[in-house]
Amino acid sequence: MSSDIDGAEFGASDVEVLAREPLYRGFFRMELLRYKHRKYASGWSSVVTRELLYRGQAVGALLYDPVTDRVGLVEQIRPGTLEAESGPWCLEVVAGIMESGETAEAVAWREIQEEAGLVPVSLEYICEYYPSPGGCDEHMHLYCGLASLAGVDGELHGLDSEEEDIRLLTFPVEEVFGALYSGRFNNAATLIALQWLQLNIQRLRAQGLPE
Repeated sequence: MSSDIDGAEFGASDVEVLAREPLYRGFFRMELLRYKHRKYASGWSSVVTRELLYRGQAVGALLYDPVTDRVGLVEQIRPGTLEAESGPWCLEVVAGIMESGETAEAVAWREIQEEAGLVPVSLEYICEYYPSPGGCDEHMHLYCGLASLAGVDGELHGLDSEEEDIRLLTFPVEEVFGALYSGRFNNAATLIALQWLQLNIQRLRAQGLPE
């Protein structure tokens, strides 16, 4: 049988969840799952035990100014990179968690204003993906926000109520592309968004900033 890139052989009905045990509930929550699933060779697996971190829906937005040909990224401390060689301050796309009833596009508009102090002219959809499906349910939606980045380099933003300390930085796009795999952009959302920008930059430059 040939492979089908449009869909997996199995679906949700081919998994039997036997138990869910709460482990932690705080900023995020975690459960211990016990489940069985159908196997490719036939039959069912034995009971699989896994911890699952629940983060839900998230949205990220890369900032790009086609007039000045600059990319906007935010820099902030991230506890997951405390042991990283480059240190715990990461360069990232603007991002936030989707609240109940919100659309992904609405979150992108909100987070660009909160984390970068900007109102984008327009949003371009990039893709959606699961950053770490082996142990986390996070579902990321990515956009590119077209906005004027003139005179905003180094501005500080973020919500005091969430202990955010965010610095907006802008860079010439060719400088960013030249350093894409240097290790400075060490998170998937930023890498994916910048790769998308490489593929689409001629079109974005040609259209400029919509009125």
